[in-house]
This record gives sequence, structure tokens and C-alpha cells, in this order.
Amino acid sequence: MTLELAMMMMNEIPWWKKSVVYQIYPKSFYDANGDGIGDLQGIIQKLDYLVELGVDVLWLNPIYRSPQVDNGYDISNYHEIEPELGTMADFNELLAKAHEKGLKIILDLVVNHTSDQHPWFKQAKQAKNNAYHDYYIWKKPVKQQAPNNWGSSFGGSAWTYEAEVAEYYLHLFAKEQPDLNWENEQVRREIYTLMRFWLDKGIDGFRMDVISLISKDPAYPDGPIIQNKQYGSYYAGAANGPRVHEYLQEMNREVLSHYEIMTVGETPHTTVEEATKYTDEHKHELNMVFHFDHMHLDYGENGKFSTKRFALSALKRVFTKWQVGMAQHNGWNSLYWSNHDQARPVTRFGTDQQEYRQAAAKMLGTILHMQQGTPYIFEGEELGMTNARFNSIDDYNDIETKSVYKDFTENKHLGSDYAMETIYLKSRDNARTPMPWSATKNAGFTTGKPWLLPNPNYPQINVEQALRDPDSVFYYYQQLIKLRHTLPIVTTGKYRLLHPQDERNYTFLRETAEQVLFVTGNFTAQAEQLELPTFLAGLENKLIISNFTAPQSTSKTVNLPAYGAAVYLFTKECDKSR
Repeated sequence: MTLELAMMMMNEIPWWKKSVVYQIYPKSFYDANGDGIGDLQGIIQKLDYLVELGVDVLWLNPIYRSPQVDNGYDISNYHEIEPELGTMADFNELLAKAHEKGLKIILDLVVNHTSDQHPWFKQAKQAKNNAYHDYYIWKKPVKQQAPNNWGSSFGGSAWTYEAEVAEYYLHLFAKEQPDLNWENEQVRREIYTLMRFWLDKGIDGFRMDVISLISKDPAYPDGPIIQNKQYGSYYAGAANGPRVHEYLQEMNREVLSHYEIMTVGETPHTTVEEATKYTDEHKHELNMVFHFDHMHLDYGENGKFSTKRFALSALKRVFTKWQVGMAQHNGWNSLYWSNHDQARPVTRFGTDQQEYRQAAAKMLGTILHMQQGTPYIFEGEELGMTNARFNSIDDYNDIETKSVYKDFTENKHLGSDYAMETIYLKSRDNARTPMPWSATKNAGFTTGKPWLLPNPNYPQINVEQALRDPDSVFYYYQQLIKLRHTLPIVTTGKYRLLHPQDERNYTFLRETAEQVLFVTGNFTAQAEQLELPTFLAGLENKLIISNFTAPQSTSKTVNLPAYGAAVYLFTKECDKSR
């Protein structure tokens, strides 16, 4: 196959399959007005940085008006910009300038719940006969208690009693985030209207927050009690509910199919088999989903907040299951190591030891970006940012983190030292520390007092330093992105895992009829030597990318230093004469 033919085939592939997405947490990206909070004008000022990196799409975490109980995921007005972040004029300017520079923008769509300060909920809790009451999920007490044992994701019961109407309302997250009643057709119409509002402005798609939770089991069964928790899990009755695909097909029919956009759904507690129902192109729902299987590999007896380390064989098993399973059912993967809710990957999956940090960050990028799917880079990942180690729980902002600290120290009596160690490893604030633009005060993020402290290592890890260093993680990520844009096999090649039980290296192939990508990464601080598969030995090949000085071609073995990664492109015998 000629390069020209390969590129013609690439042109027929939907744009979002060839794209790399950069996730921006607006509060933490860049503060243009000095109030300590990142804003839309700050993003505008840094667009050229993102162009230089080479990404295609910017995903913005919620920018709508919000009381900020959950950092914007509690929305009080879907049609207004949160004043802390700017104005609608600022957003319009951002959208126009991003498009001028060839960048697309997708927004967070948060429609499983609203803020309790939304006008709908203010009306809903006034009376049972109020038209907005049925916009939310209300249940009568059962034996003077909550309707079932579901626990909120942030701790405590998922039900709060409202004396005015003598009923409980459901909130799978904070009590200030009441769940919408998708059974109500008018609620769905309201949601489709707000979606069109933003799409008609010209945005390029949506990331849909916890979209797999919008349809609840109408029986509202008790959830299983796991990990010695006081409350049962709500996922058994709320994840992938009986009407979720009906709702999304309706959404696609009414809204999504009328725009050339990308959609990605956040789908906690969703299997590969269930995910294919969301993403099969013949079912007309979503383009791709976020799963959480690899995020759960280091959970312990108390769930996410644990000191447990993942097993590499388990990580490979998870990625392979999704790579193979989605390809078999016309699905498409979203690829990510981290986001605004997760720890920094170099700490979690690599190492943040100074000697190896950059190599580990590059290795992790290689393993992820060479898989099939659309890669997502969370702000700062391209710098190799690490988790933050703040001295006190008072230095943290996240509602989940504070809830866990209180639970561990007051209820479980695990001790403050242990609680803090799990927080160092898993707090969502690890991802939300301000983007370090320089080694100057407050990491160059703001001239004011930052809403959250910068990571203490910002003098060593920052944008200015990365751009000065030709061997930085930034420029390595730039190369990875270029490969996705220029090498069709990265998008189209079939995935095959090698050495599934090896706990030291992650090695896989991407294959087409004419070519094979050999991708390998060392997850240890010890050197590794790998034997090439027999069928590759002797084939013409060339080095595509590596995070160390690797040979330009290889014959029988690949030698990896600590946290080394290398990718070789092999040409099959049948294609040598072309």
C-alpha cells in the first residue's frame, strides 16, 4: 500500500478517531485577571501553547454557572457562564480563536443532576403538585427511613429528606446535586434544548458526565454492602439502567445526529459488553465512552483511597480486553491515564523518583498513544507532573478528599498518617493543582492567591523549563501526537498483546496487512531485554520513537533501560517490493 493510498483511507475515517484531546480544568489552567482562579481569558492566552503541542480538541470541564460545591459539576444555570470563569463574550471569543487556530472545543454535559440552586429544584421542593417536582426523583419514607440503602459517591446516604414535601430526593453525589428524573419526557426536552443552545454556537461535541447513570432501576433495590461501608452501592440500580440506551438513541435522533461532532460518555461500572451498546456505530448513540477498569486496579479494602499498587499483568489484561472487545463490536476506545478525578499517572503507574520521572512519563505516553482509540491528555500530563504532597488536610479543597479524611480518622480510626498517605496517592486535588507555567511565584498561574496551592515541585516541573529542554516530556508528547496524525497504522491497526503475564514490560503489536508496529515499555527500574516474535525477526524495520537512544532498526532483540520505551515499524515480506 502506498503512503498516498493510506492517507486517502485516513481521510475517510471520522475526524474524532484521528484526533488527540487535551482536557482543560479551567479553574486550574491559567488565571488572566489575578483573582486566583483560572478563567476563559486565561485559556485564550495559552492557545498557542496547545497548538505547539499539536492537539486537536480541547475538552473543557464545566464552565456553567454554579455554586461550586463540586467544582462546577453542580450547575445552577446551563445557559450562563460561571462568573468566576468569565462571560459569554469570553466564551464566544475563545471558541472563535480556537477554531481559527484549528482547535475544536467540546464541553462537559452534566445532566444526571443539577445544583440544588437551579430554579427547577427550587420550584420542585416547594410542593408535590408543582410542575417541576417531577423533574427530580422523589420517594416517600419507608418505615420513617430513606427509600433504600444507596450511599452517595461522596459519603453518607444518597437520599435527603425535604420536610416541605415530606419526601426524600435522590442525589448520587453531593446532597446539593439532586438527580434529574429522565423518566419525565419534559426533562429530556429541556436537556435537548440546552444541548442545541451550545451546539448552535459552534462547539464540536460533548463529554457526558456519568451518562450511564441517567436511567435508574424503577424498583430502586438495595445495593450490596461492600468494603465494610455503612451504605450500599447505588451502581447495581443506577448504572446502565433499563432505559439508558433508549434515552441516548432519542438524544442522538433529536440532537446529536444533526451536527458533525464528537461525543464521549463517562460510564462508570460499565463492562466491555455494555460499552459496545453505547458505541456501536449502528446503534446511533455515542462515539466512545470512558471506562474505569484500569482505575480500579489499585483499590483496596476501603475502595479508591488505598496504598495498594497495581499489578502490570492486570493492567495489560484490562487494556487488552477493551482493545479487542471494542474492535470486535464496531466500538471505539477512549484512551486515558488520568483526568480531573484521578491521580497523576507518573506517580500512580510509573514513578515520580527524580532520576526516572521523565523516562516513566514518556514510557506511559508511548503505551497509551500507540493503542487504538482516541487519546486524552489531561493538563500537565505532557510535563510529567506528579501527585502533590501537601502538609495538611487543610491545604486540600476537594469535597471527596475531605470526606474521606473525616471518615478514616473519625469513623474507621485508621489514623491521620494513613489517611494522608492515601490522600497523597488518590486525592482528586492531585490533578487539580494549578498548571505550572514557570518557576516564579504561584507557578506563574496567577498574580493573586491561587484557589488551590500549586504542586510544591513546580520550580522543577513547569512549562518554561519543558520548552527549554529539547528532551522534555512535552516534546516527546509532541512526537507521539504527530505519529497519530501521520501514521495510519496507529489508527487502523489491530491490537495483539505479547507476554501477558510478564510483570516487568508491556509489549504489544498493532497490525495491518502490510505493516506491524512493535510497541514495548519497561515498567521497572531494571534494564530489560526482549526477544522479537519469530515472524518479525529479519523483517525490514525502522525505529519510530523511543525515550532513549535506541538502534534505528533491530533484528532479534530490543534492549530497554529503566522505564524505557520503543516503537518499531516492520514491513511485511509481501510489501517489500512496493
